[in-house]
Amino acid sequence: MSTAASPKTFDPGLTQQYSGTLRRTINKDGTFNVRRRQWSGIAGSVYLHLSTMSWSRFLAIVMTSYLAINLIFAGIYVGIGPGALHPNERDLELGVFGQAFFFSVQTLTTVGYGSIYPYGFAAHAVAAIEAAMGLMVFALATGLLFSRFSRPTARLVFSDQLIVAPYRGQTALEFRVANQRSNVLMEVHADMLLASVEKGPDGQLKRNFVKLNLELEQIYFLALTWTVVHPITESSPLWGKTKEDFERMQAEVIILLKGYDDSFSQTIHTRYAYRWDEVEWAVKFIPAFEFAEEGDIVLDLDKMSTTAPGALPATSGR
Repeated sequence: MSTAASPKTFDPGLTQQYSGTLRRTINKDGTFNVRRRQWSGIAGSVYLHLSTMSWSRFLAIVMTSYLAINLIFAGIYVGIGPGALHPNERDLELGVFGQAFFFSVQTLTTVGYGSIYPYGFAAHAVAAIEAAMGLMVFALATGLLFSRFSRPTARLVFSDQLIVAPYRGQTALEFRVANQRSNVLMEVHADMLLASVEKGPDGQLKRNFVKLNLELEQIYFLALTWTVVHPITESSPLWGKTKEDFERMQAEVIILLKGYDDSFSQTIHTRYAYRWDEVEWAVKFIPAFEFAEEGDIVLDLDKMSTTAPGALPATSGR
């Protein structure tokens, strides 16, 4: 049996240096495991972060900021003195701070129901500042909402595990992906990289990156599931590797996907990664779709990670 040639490694932009403390290259949400220390240009970073974070976190930040601003201005109005705000002739039954808080809400949003009004120069000055701030804050919030709604994003769902499965008399490294949305993704292209830790010629540990050849790198459209397959042949860097080898190498398989979004007429990109402890051996995926009686194909995304036992052949080099 011939020995596989040593694959050529390269740096895809994630550095080959190794300190022994790196957790993973790409987090489960597709973000890189990189933290930046930067004070200049922080406003742009905040805008980008607010535009790309989850909706739950974004709404929580918006509501918390809205409440904090009104509490601060309510405290300022109360601090000016008891005559700073005058209610109309009816008793509002809100108390001093309650009146100040809801007056702040009306001023910030430029609603102004007329039930409370400022009195004196100090109160009018603070109200003028708050009204101007409200115009700017809501303009920024509107821009962020538009940015979040107009930005095309990939909502692809990946199988929970990478599997080593029987494949045409040998074995293959496989994962499965599907589109979570009903939009059409065209010309979907996949790249698979193997990141591992090995000793260099100088005896020092370093990270190696090798591109894994795929059975099929591109499909015309992603309508159902796509099982991306790397055949483990004698030319593969995974030939002869066992589960223990994956752990020793601290293997991480990086997935890069791109496709054309027919709804937004733009190219979208997404990333994913599997670590060595997320690889399941001697299993195979079972279909995640079925045919309905009326002839439609029903895709069940809850079955994306469902597998069945699959014996690995003895000719796989292990």
